[in-house]
Amino acid sequence: MNAPHMHDTAADGAAIDAIDATVADIADSGRRVLTRREQKEAYENNKLFKRIVRQVGQAIGDYNMIEQGDKVMVCLSGGKDSYAMLDVLLRLRERAPIDFDIVAVNLDQKQPGFPEHVLPEYLTQIGVPFHIENQDTYSIVKRLVPEGKTTCSLCSRLRRGILYRVAGELGATKIALGHHRDDILQTLLLNMFYGGKLKGMPPKLQSDDGKNVVIRPLAYVKETDLEKFAELREFPIIPCNLCGSQPNLKRAEMKALIRDWDKRFPGRVDNMFSALANVVPSHLMDTTQFPFASLRATGQADPQGDIAFDEEPCASGDDTAATRDGARPISIVQFDDL
Repeated sequence: MNAPHMHDTAADGAAIDAIDATVADIADSGRRVLTRREQKEAYENNKLFKRIVRQVGQAIGDYNMIEQGDKVMVCLSGGKDSYAMLDVLLRLRERAPIDFDIVAVNLDQKQPGFPEHVLPEYLTQIGVPFHIENQDTYSIVKRLVPEGKTTCSLCSRLRRGILYRVAGELGATKIALGHHRDDILQTLLLNMFYGGKLKGMPPKLQSDDGKNVVIRPLAYVKETDLEKFAELREFPIIPCNLCGSQPNLKRAEMKALIRDWDKRFPGRVDNMFSALANVVPSHLMDTTQFPFASLRATGQADPQGDIAFDEEPCASGDDTAATRDGARPISIVQFDDL
């Protein structure tokens, strides 16, 4: 992931000027003038939208998610994440230096009470080509999964296979899923805590059948931002009564854990996410990723060696005191960090 953008004071000033100009225009036209609170809300909403668009654009660029001539199949569930993904991709396409097509696809799993009219009406209204795939996976899941057990795994496999097939039928070259930054971190923790694997959720991958490329344009976006954005845009949200409503889900535990860390330890979650793009195989324990067995001393300093992990030198007295006689402070390697 690229380095975070610095706070742009000039841009903030320009945005405030634009809002003030809008207020003046409203006053001249005889319409109600915005209060200072409303102006501030408009300013914050504008910042939110720009941040999400920038992060999606950055993720697409970093991982070359979308290329010239692609046909992107946007998987639309009716939840906040997939709505936001479609909305942002449509806006990015308007000013992208490349041409690509978008088709929205929804899998109607025949869940009881599913409002099947909502998505077709919404997509028709915004002028997006779409396909509704009708498959009764709900009955299959309910029949095969014992009462009280989590349905997510089977439901996901069934849904994935159907979407891969539909992508081929529609001629889609990329399949876009609405997983965000928090989903990726939750998957990392789930695999560590319950699967014994250091494995997350990649922003781009080849599908199981080898025929499709799956992308996650929201990979850099926080879930809290998506929640605010969905509320602001007033998307017609369709709740899922298959997975999201199940009690005692381990993923829900991971979500609560990450939210708690983000509140109590500012920066911790951001650093966790950055770590996914800054892996040092020589300091893990996977023999398939680093040749530990053949490792020998070369007599040359290794910039990736243990000294690279000493964040601060060990010095007596005032940490800011100058070194004596030009000597550098001694760095001590913590053995429990080796």
